[in-house]
Amino acid sequence: MDTMTSIPITRTRQSRITELDIDHLVFGATPTDHMFMAAFRDGGWQNPQIVPFGDLTISPLALGLHYGQTVFEGLKAYRTAAGHIHLFRPHRHHARLNRSLGRMGMPAVPEALFIDALHRLVELDQDWVPAKPGTSLYLRPLVIATEPRLGVKISEEYLFIVVGMPMADYYTGKLKVKVETRFSRAASGGTGAAKCGGNYGAAFYPAQQAKSGGFDQVLWTDATHHEFIEESGTMNIFFVIDGILITPPLSDSILDGVTRDSLLTLARAGGIPVEERKISYKALEKAFLSGKAIEAFGVGTAAMVSPIEVIDIMGKTYYPSVGPDALMYRLKNELQAIHTGTKKDSYYWNYIIQTVLQ
Repeated sequence: MDTMTSIPITRTRQSRITELDIDHLVFGATPTDHMFMAAFRDGGWQNPQIVPFGDLTISPLALGLHYGQTVFEGLKAYRTAAGHIHLFRPHRHHARLNRSLGRMGMPAVPEALFIDALHRLVELDQDWVPAKPGTSLYLRPLVIATEPRLGVKISEEYLFIVVGMPMADYYTGKLKVKVETRFSRAASGGTGAAKCGGNYGAAFYPAQQAKSGGFDQVLWTDATHHEFIEESGTMNIFFVIDGILITPPLSDSILDGVTRDSLLTLARAGGIPVEERKISYKALEKAFLSGKAIEAFGVGTAAMVSPIEVIDIMGKTYYPSVGPDALMYRLKNELQAIHTGTKKDSYYWNYIIQTVLQ
């Protein structure tokens, strides 16, 4: 790959931005005008280009449709109070993408290609980056195996695609969750630390069962003992007990969340006690029964910080603290201040997009 100028652009004939209702954004429903594409063939990434958003044409025999070689990422572009546009921690998202690709036997995406694709796409579709507080442009890089043949094998051909869509809050209210002790999200030695499609597909049925019982999500427990809490639905999980911010330690069954890492960094810098340790649902229940005020919240790129107001543990209901002075809200506000440029980005997390006249 050369510089960003090596990515040719075919502009859409008619922008769809007039269809965008900024006051009623539905996550994942309104893509921007363009998308990035590159193909992997003969051992390398070829033909990077930005084209009008549209459907893909792949063979029904494409290996990714049959054997699960699909990996994706999710990150955001923000418009600051001063009107600048930046990507939040794209280099860390790139590193995680390549770890996921490696676990799935798929070719790495060069960092320059990844960053250039995001930069050029956001630069081109900059009018789609909303300025309203609490909104952002969600970006979805994905890689899928496209070699047209059946057979349980690693594909030799792939597509790397990046699409974008404006979004507001992923969850609009406080969550009700239940501890899941029958089904497993991931097992040690599996693909739980990879952001691959199969992990999400396997989680749908238990999540659907929980929703039919009046819950928004599940608290996944470990696959071996079904005792230690690992994640919450599509998010990393945090608790605040006795003033200590607690989250399960990373493992090969827990996704290395970028928002998780960001909040841990901010908490430590602010002098908040932090523990990355295992926590069993039994210990959590004991803490509730002792009368302690406990915070519980999920975190992720799409969800940001999502407070949990109800936890069902083996049929018994407990109520975490969700008051306005909760630690989770202080951390959320500090992170959002970095997103919007109202707080100094001391960690150099923001990758600035130099906007240009179109």
